[in-house]
Amino acid sequence: MSTPPPPPPPGGPHGEQPYGEQPTGEPSGGYPPYGQQPYPQQAYGQPTQSGGDDRTIAMLAHLSPLIALVLSAGVLSFIGPLIVWFVWRDRSPLIRNAAVSAFNFNVTVWVANAIAWVCVFTVILIPLSIALWVGAFIVQLVLSIKGAMSASRGEVYRYPLQVPILS
Repeated sequence: MSTPPPPPPPGGPHGEQPYGEQPTGEPSGGYPPYGQQPYPQQAYGQPTQSGGDDRTIAMLAHLSPLIALVLSAGVLSFIGPLIVWFVWRDRSPLIRNAAVSAFNFNVTVWVANAIAWVCVFTVILIPLSIALWVGAFIVQLVLSIKGAMSASRGEVYRYPLQVPILS
């Protein structure tokens, strides 16, 4: 009779430890492996336990469309929040929510501006296009400032008019 094969070594087939674990099977540093951290849920409008840097970056996410409004005549207003989302989305829930909300809202404003441009070329709808441009500008200005003020207090701000693209 033959003897059964020996049991495999701990870890992988060649004895290596799984990524992020110590030889004891515990995650390194007492933290779960990357990507398995629970995402903390925050009630709407409640202050978060975030530092000053997080609040500053969240304010930047809300104010970057206004900066782009000046630099690109409103064409690239959604790029600033998108960059903030790409760079700092995993840093804190406050930053992630600020960037996502600002991006979604500014895409909505961009679509309103595109509709206004289409109305301009129909000549008869020029008054409608002017109303769309003025309305989009005022709403973007007021709501971006409101979002920045709530981010400075550490609160999550949701824009009332937005198409949910990022989440």
